[in-house]
Amino acid sequence: MPVLPGAEPYRHEGGEVGLLLCHGFTGSPQSLRPWAEHHAAHGLTVSLPLLPGHGTRWEDLRVTGWQDWYAEVDRELRLLAGRCSRVFVGGLSTGAALALRLAAKHGDAVAGVVAVNPANRVHGLSAFALPVARHLVRSARRVAGDTAPQAAAEQAYHRVPLHAADSLRVFLRRLDGELPQVTQPLLLLRSAHDPVVPAADSARVLSRVSSRDVTETVLEHSRHVATLDQDADRIFEESLAFIGRLAPSTGKEGTAAVG
Repeated sequence: MPVLPGAEPYRHEGGEVGLLLCHGFTGSPQSLRPWAEHHAAHGLTVSLPLLPGHGTRWEDLRVTGWQDWYAEVDRELRLLAGRCSRVFVGGLSTGAALALRLAAKHGDAVAGVVAVNPANRVHGLSAFALPVARHLVRSARRVAGDTAPQAAAEQAYHRVPLHAADSLRVFLRRLDGELPQVTQPLLLLRSAHDPVVPAADSARVLSRVSSRDVTETVLEHSRHVATLDQDADRIFEESLAFIGRLAPSTGKEGTAAVG
């Protein structure tokens, strides 16, 4: 199945500092492309993969699960680690959850984490209904309102396959138990008005990780897909400053120096 225009993976060969970005559930690299291009323009080596089952049609997502999504970002991290001296991971929503698991599992191979509206659990009746409902109903309508009306729209599936949604539920529960293994510096940015992932999820992440170097930023003007919303520039600038503070090989204005 051809990838939808704009949903293609993105890679840029830059300097010795690498950044792996992970998009969210039902979304595509389109939601993080401006972030990736911003950091590439400042000299970083950037990888923004397309998760299996995404960027084509929602039916393709139905036959994938969290193990497939995680395996893809795990592979990309290993490739970046072989290319770069320092590697940072980041993501949006489920992508932020995937980034946190990479940090938990890879230890010193991950220099820091940038999490934007990280998902921590499936909320409401869905958490209880999904294990049964996925056998009875193929899909459900996706929650709308991911960005403010004046912001760019996210390219995402209009329906959510329940089999994949249940796999996401299982993954987030597993990740919650692994969060204490996250010790790396963490920059967490959350939207003040998020109709998809409540503030309680960010609070839970912050309470569970073992990181001592933690910064939380509240994005006052964005909804869930903040990387396309009115606070996008703030995300780009703060994450670049975060990386520059932690990576000595990141030179003036964030240009990664080979050497």
